[in-house]
Amino acid sequence: MRTDARRHHDPQVRGFASDNYAGAHPEVLAAIALANGGHQVAYGEDDYTGHLQRVMHSHFGPTAEAFPVFNGTGANVVALQALTDRWGAVICAESAHINVDEGGAPERMGGLKLLTVPTPDGKLTPELIDRQAYGWDDEHRAMPQVVSITQNTELGTVYTPDEIRAICDHAHERGMKVHLDGARIANAAASLDVPMRTFTNTVGVDVLSFGGTKNGALFGEAVVVLNPDAVRAMKHLRKLSMQLASKMRFVSVQLEALLAKDLWLRNARHANAMAQRLAEGVRAIDGVEILYPVQANAVFARLPHAVTERLQGRFRFYFWDEAAGDVRWMCSFDTREDDVDAFLQAIKEEMAR
Repeated sequence: MRTDARRHHDPQVRGFASDNYAGAHPEVLAAIALANGGHQVAYGEDDYTGHLQRVMHSHFGPTAEAFPVFNGTGANVVALQALTDRWGAVICAESAHINVDEGGAPERMGGLKLLTVPTPDGKLTPELIDRQAYGWDDEHRAMPQVVSITQNTELGTVYTPDEIRAICDHAHERGMKVHLDGARIANAAASLDVPMRTFTNTVGVDVLSFGGTKNGALFGEAVVVLNPDAVRAMKHLRKLSMQLASKMRFVSVQLEALLAKDLWLRNARHANAMAQRLAEGVRAIDGVEILYPVQANAVFARLPHAVTERLQGRFRFYFWDEAAGDVRWMCSFDTREDDVDAFLQAIKEEMAR
C-alpha cells in the first residue's frame, strides 16, 4: 500500500530548549540536493570531501585535515582516542559535554578516563588544570595526557584567545595535548568577532571537534586535526568508532555550505543576537535572575519552580538544575524576534500570577 510523506508538525512553532531542535538551513538543504545524483566514490574519496579540505585550510591553515563524522559525541570520542594511550586520561571541566551529556561514551567507548574539575563559569584555567595534572609516573592513576575545553562552554561562556593560549602553553609544558570541543565554535567566533583560527591553531589547540548541526546542518560534524604530530591513525579510529560514513559527500557538502562563504557566521551572529534580546528582556522582569554572562546563544536563568512548569506548557525548554530552579534557554539560527518577544511576554504573565 502506498503512503505519501506528509508534514507532522507545525513549522511555525519554535521553542528555547535546544539549538538541535532547529531544522536545517535552506542553503544547506540546497547543497545536499546539489551533491545528489550520479555516483561518487564512497568513504570520503569523493569530490565534496576533497574540496572540504581546502575550505578547512582557509579557516585553520594548510596543515589542517578534516575527518567528517556523524555527530558530536562521535567527533569527541574519535578525537580523544587519537590523542591518548590506553592508559591515558583527559582533564575537563565538570560541566563539560563529554562528562555530563555523552552517556559515558568517552570512557565506555573510548576507553579513557575523565578527570573533572569544578569551575565557576564552565571555563578551565591553568590553575584549575593543575588540580588534576599530576601523577604521570604513578601506575595506580590514569595518566593525564589531554586537556579538553569547550568553546563556547556548556554554561554559555566564551574563552578569549589569550585564555586558550595560556591553557595550551600550560598543557604543552607538562607534556599534554589540547582538544577543543567546538560544537558551538561558530557562536564563539561571532561573539569574539575574530576568525576561528584566532582561538584554535594560532594559540596551540591540537585537535578540534567542529560542530555543524547546532549551526544549521542537517547532521554531521568533523574532527579537525590542527597539529598532525599530536595524533595517530585517525582514519582507523574513525572507522573503529563507527563514524565513517559511506556516503560522506552528504556530510562534507553541508560543512562546505556553512564554511565556504559566511553562512556559518551569519547563522551564529543571529542566534547570539536573539539570546542578547532575550537576556535584555529578562533583566527587566522582577524575580528572574540571569546566572552567567550571556556571551553566545544561551541564557541561563533562575525563576520560581511553579513558574517554570507553567511556562513549559507554553514553550519547550529544559531545567538545568531542577532543585535550584535553574533553566537554560537556547536560541537558534532560525529564532525570530517575534519568538523572543512572545516568550518574554509569557514569562511576564506567569511571573505575575
